[in-house]
Amino acid sequence: MSIVATAAWSIPKKIAHEFGQQGSGLTKYASVFGGVEVNSTFYRRHKASTFARWAESVPDGFHFALKVPKEITHVRAMTDIANPFKAFLDDIAPLGDKRGPLLCQLPPSLAFDTDKLETAFGAMRKADQGQIVIEVRHKSWASAEALHLLKAYAIDRVLADPAPVWPADDFSVPPRYLRLHGKPKVYFTSYTPEEIGFFSRLLASDGWCVFDNTASGAAIENAVAMQELIQCDVRHPLN
Repeated sequence: MSIVATAAWSIPKKIAHEFGQQGSGLTKYASVFGGVEVNSTFYRRHKASTFARWAESVPDGFHFALKVPKEITHVRAMTDIANPFKAFLDDIAPLGDKRGPLLCQLPPSLAFDTDKLETAFGAMRKADQGQIVIEVRHKSWASAEALHLLKAYAIDRVLADPAPVWPADDFSVPPRYLRLHGKPKVYFTSYTPEEIGFFSRLLASDGWCVFDNTASGAAIENAVAMQELIQCDVRHPLN
């Protein structure tokens, strides 16, 4: 079944009663959701022991999506990334089979460049065969050449909302990773029931939907609503 998650695992007090009451904040979060997106890996390195502790805090079947470090995507701009990417993989190795997709979010300034990106993707795939998803924000990625390269390296496009490059109707197959940032006020605005229903119908059966509108606390409430909707659809499929 698809995974509904939020960026990080902060639980607002007004909805805390719907979660487990024992253990760490992560353990409580994992009592309801099957995955979480970790954004802090973008900003700084964590000790391997941190990932080991996280893995021990959640049940079997729970997964961590992890944002690729900014050193790779922003500082190096996807150039000469083999060593830092390998170091990142070593850091997160203690997650074991609880590791989920790696999220590669590129800066708005990073245009599509076949030679640069083919070298980068080749280095990533040489080091790792797990799921990698990419969120781009430069219009040059809206090209057949970009789609061909992503397919060649089995890298999934992220359907983001708002969508700077790839809108929902640009996906001919259900997207495997949605990142819902909130609009019109990014990171703040809550989604309506109608919008949550729309995105739940788009999501691939093995996909992730991550609510990133965390600044107002809306992400958790939106995620709970979508998960309930998806679980209801699974239990009561259309004939």
